[in-house]
Order: sequence, then C-alpha cells, then structure tokens
Amino acid sequence: MWRLKPLRHKASGSANNLEEFKHKRREFEKALRQARRDKQLISKRLLQSVDVEEKEKGDSIETGSTPLSPEQVREMIRGVQSGGEEKAAHLASLRKALRNPESQLTFIKSETSMHMLIGQLSSHNAQCQLEAARCLHELSHSTHPSVGQACLPAGPYLLTYLSSQSTKLTELCLYTLGNLCPDSAVVREKLLAQGIVSALANCIHNQRYNLVVVEAVGFTLSQLLQAKDTNEKIIPAVMASGIVPHVISALTPDPEFGYGPATECTWCLHYLVSSNSDNSMLIAQGALSQCSAVLITLGSAVAQGNLEGGIELLIWPLLRCLGNLLVSGGDVKPEDTRLLAALCVFSQVYLHPHPALSRESLWALNNLTAGSSGFCSGLLLLNMVPILIRFLSFSKGINSMALRVLGNIAHHGTEYCVGLTQAGLLTTLCATLKMAEPEVVTLSLEVLYMLVSSCPQVVEEFMRLNGVPLLEAILYNSEGEQRVRAAYLLDHHFPSFSEVNIAFTCLYLWTYYMCGITIINLLILFCFV
Repeated sequence: MWRLKPLRHKASGSANNLEEFKHKRREFEKALRQARRDKQLISKRLLQSVDVEEKEKGDSIETGSTPLSPEQVREMIRGVQSGGEEKAAHLASLRKALRNPESQLTFIKSETSMHMLIGQLSSHNAQCQLEAARCLHELSHSTHPSVGQACLPAGPYLLTYLSSQSTKLTELCLYTLGNLCPDSAVVREKLLAQGIVSALANCIHNQRYNLVVVEAVGFTLSQLLQAKDTNEKIIPAVMASGIVPHVISALTPDPEFGYGPATECTWCLHYLVSSNSDNSMLIAQGALSQCSAVLITLGSAVAQGNLEGGIELLIWPLLRCLGNLLVSGGDVKPEDTRLLAALCVFSQVYLHPHPALSRESLWALNNLTAGSSGFCSGLLLLNMVPILIRFLSFSKGINSMALRVLGNIAHHGTEYCVGLTQAGLLTTLCATLKMAEPEVVTLSLEVLYMLVSSCPQVVEEFMRLNGVPLLEAILYNSEGEQRVRAAYLLDHHFPSFSEVNIAFTCLYLWTYYMCGITIINLLILFCFV
C-alpha cells in the first residue's frame, strides 16, 4: 500500500524514502524558506524608545541627515572628553549624528573614537554609560561590516552589563549584541570567545520575570542561532548553557505585555529544533508539550476573533516547532483533540489573509495525524473532514497538504475510509484528478487507492460518479508515477477496463519508453479510439 509519510519542514534533511518529485519539491521549498529567513529574520533592530522619551520631553529629534567631517568628529570627541557635567549631552549629540551611515564610517576611522566610547561605557556615571551604549547601538545598526568589527572591543563591557540593574542599559546591550551577531564570522567568533552564550543564559535566568529583557535575549539568541556555522559551535554551547528551559518557559505569551517575548523565544526554539537531528533532549525538557499547550490557547483566541497584536507572528514558529518535533519522534500524549481544533481554526481563519500560514497549519496537522489513529479518529468524530475536503479546491500547496491529511486518515482502514466517503470525499477526488498540478493528482490517486482497497462499496460509488474515464485519461495523458498508479487502479479494481484495453496500454507504454516514436504512439491511440 502506498503510505503518506510526514514531511519535515527543515533546513536540511534526507528524502531517501520519498519519490523523486517529492524530493525536488522539498528542495525547492527549502530554498524558499532559506531565502525568506535570510531576508526577514536576520535583520538588525534599532530601538526607538529613546526618540519617544525625547519627544515626550519636547526635545528635537535629529536624524543625522548631514554627514560629519573628520574635523567635526574630532571636535565632538574632544567635547565629550572635556565636557564635565555636559558629557552626557555631548554623547547624546554624537548619538544623533551617528544615525548617518557616512558619519559612522568617519567616526570609526578616528583614532580615539572607540577608546572614548568604551571609556564612557565603563565610567561610573550612569547617564554617560547609557548614552555611550546608545552610540554603540547606533553603530551596530550599520550595514557596513567594518563598523561592526570596530565595535568588538566594546564586547566584554556589553556582555558585563547584561547583569546590570538598569533595564534600559541591559536592553540596549542585548540589542546591540544582536545586531552585531550577523555581521561576520569574525564578529561571531569573537563574541563566542568573550562568552556571549553563558552571558545570555545568566541574563534570562536573572531577568526571567522582566519581559522587556526576555524579548531582547530572544532576539539576540535568534540572531546568533541563524549563523551558518551554528551546528559546529553555537548549538552545543547553547544546549549546554542551561538557557533552553528558560526559552521554553517563555513561549507562553503574557496577555498584558504582548506576544513579543514569546515570539522571539519561539524562533530560538525553532532554530534549535531545525538544526538537531536528535531532538530528544528538547522533547524531554517539555518543548513539545509547551508548544502544544500554547497553540491550543491561541487557537481558542483566534476562534473567538482575536487576531490583533501580531498573534499570527507567534503561531508561525510554534507550528514549525510542533511539526518538526513530531517528525523527530515526539508524541502528543494524551491525544488532545483541542490541538486538532486549533490547527483547523488556523487553517480556516488565515486561508485568505495569510495562505502560507494556512498551509503551515495543515503541514503540522499532517505530521500530527501520520500514524496516529487517535488523532485521525478525532478528525472524524469532530466532523473536521468536510473542512479538509473544502481545502482541496485551493492552490498554493494547500490542497496537497489537505490530501496528505486525508490520506493519513484513510491509511487506518475500512472504518475510516467509510467515514471519508460519507463526508463526500469521492466527489471531490473526481475534481482533483482533473487538476493540472502533478502532486495533487498523484496524492489523489494515493487516497483513491486506499479507499477502493478497503471497501467494495467505494468502487461502485466511484464508477457511479463516472470516475473510471478520469483514470483512463490519466493513463494516456500522464507520465511516470501517475500513469503507473492509474493503470494499477484500473487493472485491480475496475473490471470494466477490459483485457484488450490492457494490451493496448502495455503496447503504448512499451513504445513510449523503449521507442519514443511519436507516430507509433499516435497510431495506437487512433486505433484505440
């Protein structure tokens, strides 16, 4: 019997047991996901809280639109060094000037510039410390790699202040470090050597109730985990640091604070799950059960119409974590049907505003139901099969994912196949067999095979729906796997397909594969007609 296998939504993986076209499809999707991750998730972040504070005070907000000359930079440095009580004000002016990319390059080329900033960062004046950290934060947002490398001498101080009593200073240092992580392998190597992983672990442990800091830790860690060399050095260090339990506990969003901390930490978990071939340690630490519990809560909220606050930004990485942990051998016990309901709600609600998220929900549902008679029974008992059948008319991979879930249900035998047939699946399969998408047609043939193999009444119903001509059309107009499966179905389950037709089919297949002579093919088809 053809078996629908769970897919793995990962950055790497083998497809030794899948058909060639499925392997190619996954490779294509992998490239798309990699591009999406590179463009959207590895991104520097500039805190706007300083501008908000200045606006509330009535101060003017300068944008640094005019580049500084080398002499102006030296003058500003001298002003900070000899500023006395005005040092903080001079640093604030410098920070605003550093918003200009050209001024950033001019600043780091000045011999005493970084020495001055680090001196103020390590001073005993709290306001000067804060302004110096803000200057470094502006520099860290630069897209020029030399600027990030120029900030490296400040690394030990930034890491030290992750244990500061000042939330503002800690947050600034975290986002500055997070901005520096993607710059280059040299910067990451230096930060790793300076102890960034253990510093992040201590920070989230000490500040686990401070959600502003938790969100910033999540951002910095997610930036670090996306490096190309993550499997070699970063992942082992993170797994051994004790930070993972804190990341997992932060997956539950705070209704008053918002979804930010949970979203950042969930992406961290996603990168950990996707980079490990063995996720047993993460499962043992409660990653799978926590993801399931949060998805159930969010499913209830979405079902009640709560779509505000960026809730979908949290749902997305949670679905990826759930799906990949299930593929890694994790089981959701007990088989909570509320999780089924949540996944179905996501797939329905986001079908039009976010089709990709709807498909992601069905992908997770596919992995949840693969091999689980309990969850497949739940879909039938909760009358969710008609919802899945309606998805078969949609494109963008939504119909193929829905077919995989339906195939998982049909795999469990006669009782399940009867339930699918009673829900109207056969009629819809007649429509999907006509579609131009090869994957959809192939999956439809798989599901049809399981249905007709389990119940003789299904064969009669399919013939009554005039489905046999559809199989004949696939046999003569398709290639490869589709043709073989259509021939098998016709040969074994539909006696109306006579021996003469089978003989002509064999001759047709032989000429197609062995001779490749178009004229002969046409003559055979003409004789058959």
